[in-house]
Amino acid sequence: MKQFVLGAVTMLTALVVAALVLVWSVGSPGSGADVPAPTASAAPRPSAPTDLASGETWLGDVRLTSAQVVTGDGGLRDVTAIGSAVRLDGEGLRAGRLDIDALLPFESAASQIGDGVTLYAADDGLAGLRRRVNVLGRDVEVRATGAVRAVDGRLVITPETIDLDGPDWLDSAASTIVRQLVTIRHTVQGVPEGMALTAVSVQAEGFRAHLRGDDVSITR
Repeated sequence: MKQFVLGAVTMLTALVVAALVLVWSVGSPGSGADVPAPTASAAPRPSAPTDLASGETWLGDVRLTSAQVVTGDGGLRDVTAIGSAVRLDGEGLRAGRLDIDALLPFESAASQIGDGVTLYAADDGLAGLRRRVNVLGRDVEVRATGAVRAVDGRLVITPETIDLDGPDWLDSAASTIVRQLVTIRHTVQGVPEGMALTAVSVQAEGFRAHLRGDDVSITR
């Protein structure tokens, strides 16, 4: 995501210099395209600052989209970034508020979590999880389904059903241990520092995530 936004910084700066306006500053009519993500509430339109430094550009509202974003932390798809009170200079970008709506593919999320976790969509809006674990001296595969929520800025999967590939006595003896092993608390990676997950749901190919941050800085 950092690479994505930095690329946008370069593009926007060139467009401003060339007067090819793709976004609107305060005082210009609304474009009608600046629609927050479904999970985001509309922010008040910011007032233009009076303390701009030489070479600094201010944008009241910015909306950027990309079908795919790939960083060293994994990939995101169907990305929409909505910035408010954005300052651009030679060092990078600073947004008074930044909202990001994106699809985090299961493969990317599983790679970030690690430990051999496989994630997929289960029935009734739940997430499915598979991983091999060592329980009471036995190497077994555990399968679980769980509800997905945003808690304290993180993606949390709380198991509702758990199935061990082993005898019934193992299921009973290891239930508490296994529940801990398939409870996921994950900070979404590949987004600017200061962004926190505010809403999440399960879709066919991944997690539809909404993240928000205030006073987000991205430097070159």
